[in-house]
Amino acid sequence: MRCHRSGRKGRVETLKIGPIEVWPPVVLAPMAGITNAAFRTLCREQGGGLFVSEMITSRALVERNRKTLAMIRFAPGESPRSIQLYGVDPATVGRAAKMIAQEGLADHIDLNFGCPVPKVTRRGGGAALPYKRGLLRAILRAAVAGAGPLPVTMKMRKGIDDDHLTYLDAGRIAAEEGVAAVALHGRTAVQHYGGTADWTAIARLKEAVPEIPVLGNGDIWSADDAVRMMQRTGCDGVVVGRGCLGRPWLFRDLARAMEGSAERCRPPLGEVAATMARHAELLVECFGSETHALADFRKHVGWYLKGFTVGAATRAALTSARTLDELRARLAELDAAQPWPQAAEGPRGKSNTRRRVHLPDGWLDDPYEEVALDAAAEADTSGG
Repeated sequence: MRCHRSGRKGRVETLKIGPIEVWPPVVLAPMAGITNAAFRTLCREQGGGLFVSEMITSRALVERNRKTLAMIRFAPGESPRSIQLYGVDPATVGRAAKMIAQEGLADHIDLNFGCPVPKVTRRGGGAALPYKRGLLRAILRAAVAGAGPLPVTMKMRKGIDDDHLTYLDAGRIAAEEGVAAVALHGRTAVQHYGGTADWTAIARLKEAVPEIPVLGNGDIWSADDAVRMMQRTGCDGVVVGRGCLGRPWLFRDLARAMEGSAERCRPPLGEVAATMARHAELLVECFGSETHALADFRKHVGWYLKGFTVGAATRAALTSARTLDELRARLAELDAAQPWPQAAEGPRGKSNTRRRVHLPDGWLDDPYEEVALDAAAEADTSGG
């Protein structure tokens, strides 16, 4: 891919998560419907890091739900293998972690305490859960005990809103319970993906829990953003989510930036088209069905073509392709020489703020009250 030069920075240190060494210190954030084995492979082909699966529920895993077990299949040679678990019941989370460890399903477990979607928070899960400090501690303790030798990490947000911040308490609890690293998305649940990520909160968390690695997440749209975040906050690594949508070569940029190189990838449309074809091929391998794979690929087309001059009819033809051969033929019609557009830079994916966070009745009354959440809180949430 074609590259250009940016300002040179010094090489950063390797990230250590328990016994796992991660270089560059970059983590692919779990994203529902995105970070399947195909997308993880595509990103790995560009650069190193830790690539986490889509979120699965602990309940579905211990019950050996067929869809959930399919979601945690890893590509041959994929290492380290990383699973993100969502759970609200300490006993169930503990059993799920033990199952992963004993059956060799993964090498690393990440716990989701950052999901802001209403179907999760209205039942006390995701970004709402850390408000209940005792329940958070119980889940972390059970997960670490169940995981045995496997490192357990957690991903969270600043809190529910600016009046109910939880990240500093949650970070301290995590460190006390043996969690190997914590990742902070510098937004509250009510912000969803709107506004600007608060990198100063990441710096404060690093100061509060210097004994474990802290990873920063939020508004990393380029490799230079990642370097700036690490310099400004002192965090030990970064978590990249929406910034790599339709742009898996961001991981190549990240590796170069972390090494101190000034080279950055800015591929022309022909190289983008080749990456799109490769992505679709990997999806076919992942799902075992061209129909399923091409239907799944549709949502990626707009992200790949962001900023390029491509007509509506051509975009429609690409999203309606039903076979790999048809998709390849449509991609071949694109202007391969069209250069990378400046309009392709910057935010990707939806950016919106919510008016409120949906919570269980009385959830905010007492952050220290003992609470047990209904098992239904984990229903239908594998994959987000």
